Amino acid sequence: MIFQFPSNWMMIPWSAKKYMDDVFTAGMGGILCDTDGRHRDNPAAGYGTGGKMHGKKYMLSATFNAPENAFGNPDEYLFQGKGLDDLFFPVHCNFRFFAMEKLPTFACFDVVKNPQIGRDLKDFEEHIRRYF
Repeated sequence: MIFQFPSNWMMIPWSAKKYMDDVFTAGMGGILCDTDGRHRDNPAAGYGTGGKMHGKKYMLSATFNAPENAFGNPDEYLFQGKGLDDLFFPVHCNFRFFAMEKLPTFACFDVVKNPQIGRDLKDFEEHIRRYF
C-alpha cells in the first residue's frame, strides 16, 4: 500500500514533505497505524481513525516576520482572521491521522522588523517547562 498526502495539502518545504511521506508510508504497516481507520462494512466513515500513536504528543514551533496581532484579526489583510493553528491545520491533520495529541503551538513573531530574541527564548523555555 502506498500512502501519499496530496501535494498541495502541505505548507512545508518539499524536502520536509518527502521526509514525512517516506516515514509515514513506512509506518502504515502497523507502526504508526494499521489502516486509514475505515471498515469494509462502511467505507465512507471513519477515515483517519486507524492511528496507533495514542498517548504520544507533538508540538509545532514556528517563527514569523508577521506581528502576533496579524493572526486571529479579521481586519488584517493576509490571514483574514485565521489563527496560527488554522494556518497549520493540514500539518496537524498529519499527526492526528496517527492518533497523536497536539500540544499548544509555540511561535515567535515579528522576528525581522522587531526581534525580541531574549523574550522569545524565555517564552520558549516557559512553554517547554509547561508542557514537557
